[in-house]
Amino acid sequence: MWSVYAVGAAFFAALTAIFAKLGVGNVDSNLATAIRTSFILVLTWGIVLCTGAARGLRSLDGHTLFFLLLSALATGLSWLCYFKAMQLGDVSRVAPVDKLSVPLAMILAMVFLHEPVSLKVIAGGLLITAGSLLLLF
Repeated sequence: MWSVYAVGAAFFAALTAIFAKLGVGNVDSNLATAIRTSFILVLTWGIVLCTGAARGLRSLDGHTLFFLLLSALATGLSWLCYFKAMQLGDVSRVAPVDKLSVPLAMILAMVFLHEPVSLKVIAGGLLITAGSLLLLF
């Protein structure tokens, strides 16, 4: 089931790239990111409230909140960089270079989460890296 969501994430990320490029043309990229984030905030809280997931707020501990905070900081910085890159560059080059996050996440998962390494994982990471670097330079 995870693969269905992963494909959905890829599809919506592709749409994000197109919509971001169309949306940052006449506005400061940081302002565009703030506006986008505000819309996401309303959307996600709406989903949480409609599905009843808000009941889980009571069970959150400090460890969970700390790592969600770090994730939020990383996401915010990523989005600020992404929108500036979209404002300055072509979608067909920015989006694939942004996907260098995939092999980087694979490496970090191996180092910090001790996820298993296979030849298939290494080959996939190298191919993604090669494609992204090809478009970068």
